[in-house]
Formats: sequence, structure tokens, C-alpha cells
Amino acid sequence: MAQGRLNRDQFFDKLGEMDETDLKKALWTLYWRGAAPLRERVEAIIDPQSNEVRARAVKAPPDPKVVLGEVRQFATLARSGSYLAGDRRVSPKERSRWRHTFRRLSGDAQDALRGDDFETAAAAVAAMIDLACETRELDYFRSEDPLEAARFVVSDAVAVLWSRMREVRGAVHLTEVASAQLLSWESRYGWTRRGDGWVSARETSLATVLSELLVVPDLWTNVAGHYLDALDRVAGGGGGGQRRGRPGRQPRTEAMSEWNGLLVERLAGSDHEQLLDRLVAHPALAGPELTFVQARLARARGDLEAAGTLVQRCLTSAPGHPEYRLFAEETRSFSTMTGSETR
Repeated sequence: MAQGRLNRDQFFDKLGEMDETDLKKALWTLYWRGAAPLRERVEAIIDPQSNEVRARAVKAPPDPKVVLGEVRQFATLARSGSYLAGDRRVSPKERSRWRHTFRRLSGDAQDALRGDDFETAAAAVAAMIDLACETRELDYFRSEDPLEAARFVVSDAVAVLWSRMREVRGAVHLTEVASAQLLSWESRYGWTRRGDGWVSARETSLATVLSELLVVPDLWTNVAGHYLDALDRVAGGGGGGQRRGRPGRQPRTEAMSEWNGLLVERLAGSDHEQLLDRLVAHPALAGPELTFVQARLARARGDLEAAGTLVQRCLTSAPGHPEYRLFAEETRSFSTMTGSETR
């Protein structure tokens, strides 16, 4: 049975057991590690006057058509190598200032979301995110870590886009669009090359960003269906592309491991559990990461013997993997308590 969230009384009971220091630490964790919309909500609560001042200072949104044109031109030049070689379309000064252009365009695109032409602004934001995701593996600019240099946090940009999408087009539309974008953009270990620094410290998974926007159970059913449809298109060669990863790993399945686990938690034991049967046998997913999703589903259904066998296969493929080891130990403990010791 999937574990539901606490109700109001249960939540307040838990808070009542915490002292002031623990409460502050919990709030700080949410603020520091949360996506941009969550941080803004926390800031609005702890410093409402400052929030009002910022709100009054907001300028009119830029013209989304102009922004989209600039974004597409910038991305085209970057992909053609114009910011690396002596291309006359990009001056030497502009080649050295690419990070400022990147920041300006990404900021303008997100600002344009506040205007009336949401679709055009959303296309501009998505184009910047596409380009950002590519820079993790492809050299478009003279930088050891482009996103760190540009101070661009992919998860913050996605959170702004999806939050505005839900506001303008509704949560049901969000589940359809975001499920495909999640499959394209998610990264298990962040989007910077080094995995440390200013940007990396502010990144969070897109699985977390999307889960915070799915506020009712029906939305999880909707997004699971659309996600499976997106996987179908990938399996049929209709999108998603290939991802690079570590030898012996399945990069797409690895990137989606947190999201797949959330779906198991939310849908196991529900009226729509059959969606999980499609998930754990999907041809677009493979490797020990898929076997681990199968193990989680088996345990959620109470089949501890199958869960133990499956996670042992994971450990054979990836010895010492901390998440697999923890799951195996927990499953073994559950089996002992219930008298169904796995081999």
C-alpha cells in the first residue's frame, strides 16, 4: 500500500514533538533545497514586507516574440560552434560575454511568462532549458562548466515554467506537457559538469519539482498515463533521444529512477495500479535501475521474497550501490519480522 501524506492533525502532532531549533532547521532545509517557487513562498511568510516591495518593483514583462527570436538565434549560433570558433556572426567580445547573454535571455524568457502570450514565452523558456541540458555533455562555449559559469539552475527554471503552466493552462494540461519534458530534461546527478559549486548547491530533481505541483491523487494517475505514453514514443523512436551515461548503466532509466520510485509509492495499492505493470515492463527502460523499480513494486505488494531476489540482481550488477544495499537490508528485516525470510 502506498504511503499517503500526513493530514493536518497528524502534521501538527509531529510538529508539536519538535523544539524551536528543529523547526528552524526543517524550514531552512525546505528553503535552501526547495525549488524557486517554494523559496519564494517561504520568503513571503517570513518577510512579507520585503516580498511586497519586490512585487511592486516588478517591471512589465518583455515581448515574448522578441525573446523567443533572440533565444532561437542564440541557441542556433551556440550549436553551430559560433561561440567557440572565429565565426563572423559572433564578435570576439560577444564570445567572451556569452554567459551574460545566457543569463539575460533565460531571465527575459522567464519574465515573459508573466505576460498574456504564455505559449510563446513557454517555448522560449523550454528552448533555454534544452540548450542548458545539452551543455553538460557538449562544448558550445569556452568553459569547464557552462551552467556554473552562467549561474543557470535548470530546476529553478523548470519550476517557474511548470508553476506558471499550471496557473494558466490548468493542472491537467501540466501533467501532459510536464511528463514529456521530465523525460527529456531530468538528470539524476544534476546538470553541472562538476557536481559542485553555486549552481549545484541550488539544484533539485525535476521529480521533486513536479511532485510538489501534483496536489491531488487524480493528478498522479493522469501524469503516470502521460509519462507512459511519452515512454511509448521513445520506444518507438519518436522522441526523447539517447542519453550518455556511465559504462554498464542505462542513462535514461537512471535519470528517471527517482520519478519511477515516486510513481510506485503513489499508485501501488490504488485503483490504477495496473499502470505500474506497464512501467516495470516498459521497453524504453532497462538495466538494474528498472530491476530496482520492479523490486520496489514487489515489496509494495507484499511479495518480500520477489523483492529480495530482484534487489540481489541489482547488487550483482552494481555492487555496493548504497540505495540497493539499504533496500536489501530493509527487505531482509521485514522478511524476518513477518517470518518470510528471503534467500
